[in-house]
Amino acid sequence: MTTRGVLYVHSAPRALCPHVEWAVAGVLGTRVSLDWIRQPAAPGTWRSEFSWQGQAGTASKLASALRGWQMLRFEVTSEPCPSAEGERYSCTPDLGIFHAVTGIHGDILIPEDRLRAALTRSQTHQTDLESEIAKLLGKPWDDELEPFRYAGEGAPVRWLHQVV
Repeated sequence: MTTRGVLYVHSAPRALCPHVEWAVAGVLGTRVSLDWIRQPAAPGTWRSEFSWQGQAGTASKLASALRGWQMLRFEVTSEPCPSAEGERYSCTPDLGIFHAVTGIHGDILIPEDRLRAALTRSQTHQTDLESEIAKLLGKPWDDELEPFRYAGEGAPVRWLHQVV
């Protein structure tokens, strides 16, 4: 089954931009040329968006290919398809990578075992439940990436494929 998604490179140093393109091309098996624009939230860095189509699991392969590069902030999303739920990966240099399974409306679906573990940590006073739930929902990543998500003037327009 094929799905589609979007790679959002929120900030990358100029020298890293061709390496990002090569990594994406390696995963997709086709030549990739991203349209880079300056990232006003981090002067000296660049941003890009890329819509992709591929097999279910492509989002995880893209995230794996890009993770661990210092100074790279990115998100990868994939839409649900008949054989797989949707996914969202967020990555920042300080926090590392966050993964969430998403439903057909974009809501984060939290597995039962992760909820139980969060509840156990809060009950044993390792942390509070509110902080645990925030981590399960990716709030620390959203907080760090939000200033980078707004590209300002000159941002490319992304057309929606389908409105449900």
